[in-house]
Amino acid sequence: MIEDSRIERALLNEAARFHGHLGPFLVLGLKAGLFANKVLGKDPFKTKAIVETKLRPPYSCLIDGIQVVTGCTMGKGNIEVKDGEAILIRFTKGDKVLEMKLKREVLESLEDMRSGEDAERKALDVMLRPVNELFDIKL
Repeated sequence: MIEDSRIERALLNEAARFHGHLGPFLVLGLKAGLFANKVLGKDPFKTKAIVETKLRPPYSCLIDGIQVVTGCTMGKGNIEVKDGEAILIRFTKGDKVLEMKLKREVLESLEDMRSGEDAERKALDVMLRPVNELFDIKL
């Protein structure tokens, strides 16, 4: 089993403040970014993220989570966003590549949010799940 990246409450609060609210896609971005930091080593200047997702909320919310924890930002130009159906994140640092694809069943479980309370409840559920239950991971 792949070692998980836990989200501390202070980080969760910071990310929700940055993003504007707490939701499961923000948490998915946090978990993916924390895992990338662990595997590749955190370096906000040498790490690059390429994110393929639907370019609308709630899917695109994961981009903010990635920015908060990796330091890959739109301003520095080291995060690239592409329109796509699946959520696929590719982190690179030097010659190292980490690819994370959101599992279909996870995506399906998040498609029926009807309220802010639903979003927060699902965010906390996602937060407690190990990263390898959420993503298919290729190193």
